[in-house]
Amino acid sequence: MKIQSAFNTGLEGFQHASNKASQAAASIAAQTLTIPSDYQLDQAHNSVAGEQWQKVDHPVGINQSIVDLKVAEFQAKASIKFIKTADEILGTLLDVSV
Repeated sequence: MKIQSAFNTGLEGFQHASNKASQAAASIAAQTLTIPSDYQLDQAHNSVAGEQWQKVDHPVGINQSIVDLKVAEFQAKASIKFIKTADEILGTLLDVSV
């Protein structure tokens, strides 16, 4: 039985969760920026009062990104538990053999 592979599996899971969280956070940040290209001119109010802009909604984006961020959090927590369990197993094996 290779204990090292258990550590690698936990580490790979944690790295995957970290990458997924970074992507979700970047997506959330990109969708919440107030960039003029995300806005359309409101034709009813563009006369004397000046130009007023109306935000165009992104139908799915931000909700899915928030869910992805939460999934990445749970995946990271599970990977950490996996690494701790592998560490405890290794410690138990060393205690038995010494």
